Amino acid sequence: MKMHSTGVEFRPDNKRVVVRPFHSSDPVKISNMLHRALSLTEEEVLHELATVRADFCARHLDLDRSWLRHFEKVRAHLPTNTPLSEDRRLYLGALCSGEYALESAALFNPSIVPHPDQTGVAAGDLRFIMSLRATGEGHISSIEFRAGIIQRDHNVVMEKTTPFVTLPELDPNPQFHKTTFLHKLRELGLENNWSAALMQPLQELFTLQELETQQTIASEIHTDARDVSRTMEIIHWLAESNYSIHFDPKTSVSERIIFPVSSNESNGIEDARFVRFTEDDGTAVYYATYTAYNGRAILPQLIETSDFLYFRIRTLNGKAAQNKGMALFPRRIDGRYAMLSRQDDENLLLMYSDNRHFWSDPQVIERPTEPWEFVKLGNCGSPLETPAGWLVITHGVGPMRKYCLGAILLDLQDPSKVIGRLKEPLLQPSGHEREGYVPNVVYSCGALIHEGRLILPYGFSDSGATIVTTEVSVLLASLLC
Repeated sequence: MKMHSTGVEFRPDNKRVVVRPFHSSDPVKISNMLHRALSLTEEEVLHELATVRADFCARHLDLDRSWLRHFEKVRAHLPTNTPLSEDRRLYLGALCSGEYALESAALFNPSIVPHPDQTGVAAGDLRFIMSLRATGEGHISSIEFRAGIIQRDHNVVMEKTTPFVTLPELDPNPQFHKTTFLHKLRELGLENNWSAALMQPLQELFTLQELETQQTIASEIHTDARDVSRTMEIIHWLAESNYSIHFDPKTSVSERIIFPVSSNESNGIEDARFVRFTEDDGTAVYYATYTAYNGRAILPQLIETSDFLYFRIRTLNGKAAQNKGMALFPRRIDGRYAMLSRQDDENLLLMYSDNRHFWSDPQVIERPTEPWEFVKLGNCGSPLETPAGWLVITHGVGPMRKYCLGAILLDLQDPSKVIGRLKEPLLQPSGHEREGYVPNVVYSCGALIHEGRLILPYGFSDSGATIVTTEVSVLLASLLC
């Protein structure tokens, strides 16, 4: 099958750096550092601050805000409550900061969706947003974005990438859904007197401040100390894992970075699969499933946004919310959400839910059948709706851990029925794309269809990424022959 190159390629740029906290976890060492800095005179502080500014200001848009934010993280370690000048607070914040090169290792595994704003786009063209997995020092992954236009002749024109990157602001008092907490406590067998006293007075939608107030009240309830300790641990974990972030509307798409926030994702946010989800009333919202990694365990999570400025990050719950590769269908099927997954790390599964945050009862719909996918089979993003059926781009792993892309076709009314599949790979690593951090890999997290063409971005060998296209009619004919 002929694949048309767009000539667009994404390569990691180690000059794109973000300012993140950088200080010891040892309270004694933090105190010692602060004590040394406090010994400087105000004049010396001004001199040192000017030196740091001259060295780093051209590399960042708003250093002062980052430095003040990082100062607040160590304020409690100050020896006294003596008021500090803003310059000294800035200097202390700079001592507790460091640059992180987001893409120094790789920029790969893209997904693509229509941009929420199509204003001014010519007839037959489509503006899009692409997510990419950026990986830097320590193999910590984050989500970056790019924007561009697919022209009517399928030429792809990318918007210029800014040299700057911006971290979002974290909502200081997020709201939580009571159902999520109750479901998780029930799932873990932690329905006890203490959890009941904690959760019962809360409304269905409650704030972090309301939760903390109720924890204080519930602490007066006497019950098994082990139950309280475990329940508190889960409550804290859920509160930390369900958060909201927002970017300044003035930032360009390529400036916005979603960097790990919770302890669940401290070692990376991996392989976001974005999809434009259309509600029954025609309104649209964007969701993305991703894998949170803390260095020991993985956990699937869900991103929700309508504008790519304000993002809500939520836990995915239920016995089927595990392993990698969860991909949401772009609309409900018979009134229910539908999701592809790979719980067993081998086969392609399908599951339904009345609530997008809770998943159970998956069923296997496809197993590896061809030699190039004998090791395992998975999806490469959300299914694409066509008149002939749901088109699913797949990945298969074969001999020598070689990753290839394939495709299957699912019945529109009953996606558990596979009505077509490719016997040969749609795409496989070749040439320079075989070389990289993880060689012999092609992988995608989501494609789209525009004007009769499949627009397929993919990453190669955990290194870079590119975009190709192919005729949907030819692909469907191959699937159904």
